Amino acid sequence: MIELISFVLAGKIRKEVMFRLIKPTQPGTIAKDIKTHLSTTSRAIKELMDKKLVKCLNEQNTNYRLYELTDLGRFVLEEIKKNY
Repeated sequence: MIELISFVLAGKIRKEVMFRLIKPTQPGTIAKDIKTHLSTTSRAIKELMDKKLVKCLNEQNTNYRLYELTDLGRFVLEEIKKNY
């Protein structure tokens, strides 16, 4: 578990993305909120998906994808909130 927490905390964008994915959200909305490029946000989401912290809710839709935290992602985020 500490490896996942370290992974999230090691990337400022990953951490910001995690906090915004508590509810289903589009990458473009997150990018505007954290004032970064869409490509940077999308890369962070992909990295988090590879670690099973984030999931896509509608993969079949290529124009309006929504992402949110998995149960594991919620647990990791709660640990970050409590301890870091």
